[in-house]
Amino acid sequence: MVVLGGFTRLTGSGLSIAEWRPIMGTLPPLSDAEWQRVFEIYRQTPEFQQVNSHMDVHDFKGIFWLEYLHRLLGRLLGFVFLLPLVYFVYRRYINLRQLPWYLLMLALGGVQAVIGKIMVASGQVDAPQVSHYRLTAHLSAAFLVYALMFWRAQSLLHGASSGAPHPWRRWTVALTALIAVTIFSGGFVAGLDAGLIYNTFPKMGDYWIPPGLLALDPVWRNFFDNLTTVQFDHRLLALTTFALIVIYWFRARGAELPQRARSGANALLVTAVLQVLLGISTVVLAVPTLPAVSHQATALLLLTSVLYLLHGLRRD
Repeated sequence: MVVLGGFTRLTGSGLSIAEWRPIMGTLPPLSDAEWQRVFEIYRQTPEFQQVNSHMDVHDFKGIFWLEYLHRLLGRLLGFVFLLPLVYFVYRRYINLRQLPWYLLMLALGGVQAVIGKIMVASGQVDAPQVSHYRLTAHLSAAFLVYALMFWRAQSLLHGASSGAPHPWRRWTVALTALIAVTIFSGGFVAGLDAGLIYNTFPKMGDYWIPPGLLALDPVWRNFFDNLTTVQFDHRLLALTTFALIVIYWFRARGAELPQRARSGANALLVTAVLQVLLGISTVVLAVPTLPAVSHQATALLLLTSVLYLLHGLRRD
């Protein structure tokens, strides 16, 4: 779902469906007349009028299908989660004490869909560009749902925690939080297309610290609305996170860690190296689709690795 969402955004397909039909929208247009009707709705949007006015119905189909599949997969995920949940509760595989966790995941999945609707709507009013705040919220909600599901799965596989927390746990929590903030900052880079303004590494153009970092007023806006500052912050966060992961891994080699935590630390290092290489490639090559989508997918793998590591630090 995350990878398909990345493809949808990067191919300019995300604003192709200009109507919200949670039930009837499950089916794509099935006749020439229906295709023409949907295309006429799209022609009223800013994206068509300002960017894609050259398109005919055939061209429109090319961007329609990715957004349609993204929405369809979202609907299917809801059913794939809800129907087994009802069955497991009925058969008492999930007891009432555990049920709130699953209801929270289901509710967050619904919130994710609503955020997606609000995000798309922001790009269909005046300018063909979705709000970068809403896009970041959409991405963050997806990662949060995934994190809850993965954490719960680990608890089911390995049992509940008992005993005192491992001494490394608080440092690993801090590292997890830093990874989450770095991913969050990447959402702003994507939403503002900030990756397109400086396509050199390690410098940004001719500068280590580019000019105009605090050009907006008030100052706090620069961290969210200034393209230069947003890209600079993401680079700084990413390199700091990578350095700390390397230091963590070297220190973990001589520490007394449970086997799952040691495996998690190794996976975290490998994933971090891959993520940095993909990030640099994405910037230097001016954000081509495949490296950019791979960068987003590997961010999810990085989160998976650190959560696996964190869960493995329990004392059973």
